[in-house]
Amino acid sequence: MGGSSTHPHPRFDPLAATRAPDQPDIDLFVHGMVFLDIIFTGVPAMPHGGQEIWADGMGSCPGGIANLAVAAARLGLRTSLAAAFSDDDYGEFCWRTLQQEGVDLTASQRYPHWHSPVTVSIATPDDRCMITHGHPEPECPSDMIGHPPRSRAVLLDLSAHDPGGSLGVAWADHAHEAGALIFADVGWDPTERWDDTILNALGRCHAFMPNAVEAMAYTRTDSPQDALYALADRVPLAVVTNGAHGASAYDSTTGEEASVPALRVTAIDPTGAGDVFGAAVTLGTLAGWPLTHRLAFAALCSSLSVQQVGGSLAAPGWGDIADWWQRLKDTPAGTAYQMSLRRRYAFLDDLVPHAAGGMVHRAQATIAHLSDA
Repeated sequence: MGGSSTHPHPRFDPLAATRAPDQPDIDLFVHGMVFLDIIFTGVPAMPHGGQEIWADGMGSCPGGIANLAVAAARLGLRTSLAAAFSDDDYGEFCWRTLQQEGVDLTASQRYPHWHSPVTVSIATPDDRCMITHGHPEPECPSDMIGHPPRSRAVLLDLSAHDPGGSLGVAWADHAHEAGALIFADVGWDPTERWDDTILNALGRCHAFMPNAVEAMAYTRTDSPQDALYALADRVPLAVVTNGAHGASAYDSTTGEEASVPALRVTAIDPTGAGDVFGAAVTLGTLAGWPLTHRLAFAALCSSLSVQQVGGSLAAPGWGDIADWWQRLKDTPAGTAYQMSLRRRYAFLDDLVPHAAGGMVHRAQATIAHLSDA
């Protein structure tokens, strides 16, 4: 059974100026597994020997690929998600929450007698541990999706598919042939063999956005910068993220090269920060922003996300971005760092909507009944 997106109020549309009648109705199409995430933060240490420990913070929300879908939708991308959902209470909760976040579920399916995957994440001051229970998806993704809806972009995890000479999955091939830009990411290789044949799929991708460790491992290089150049020879837009050291990118379609530092923040939970970064880069690319602005915007969005309970719950909306920018402008610029932030993000004056209507804020507590718009 399919579904459609719902939201109580019209949302701010950052791509309004770029829309044309012949363009797809969907900006971004994604596929993956949705988990029910239960997240505990502020845990002083992991319990041991039958010990019970109270956590300072707790959140429950759709996770897995839902982190990416919600991050994109809160930034104003018209987002469609294809995923399997159980008909149990967890599946119903995730389905309903994604709909109220404005995510289109037409390409998703509900399956009776299949259990929803569940992840419990516990964040301590020095580490993060996760426990997951789940079962394989009840149907092959390409059989479930068929021909995906036309979209301007697709975000794809290469490590989830055949690392051969094609994208290795029929629905992604169909999306590419219909004109979608493929934005690719890659997950950690648990074998640590880092088979570089996975990079063969980049021939049909527009962008590749690994972290520095992954980029260096797959390209057999010794620095994030050398890895960036190696990837830029394979894909039009190469982006390498490097945690607290920021991010670098090379866009051969525009001839731009850029690097931005990370923001100074106190991170509570990094869950989903990479998804937020990827959604922000995708938005900036579709909007035609300069590369430096795309990277700076993505760095800001991911920094806002790690300061909250993780995953989709923490993904910022334009209301959160506007609040941050206004606070920065209202704060006396007494340090070089504050002056640097003001210069780096001055472009937000032309992007942040001046009217409050339609600016989504992240959900509060465990999950808001409706996202604040």
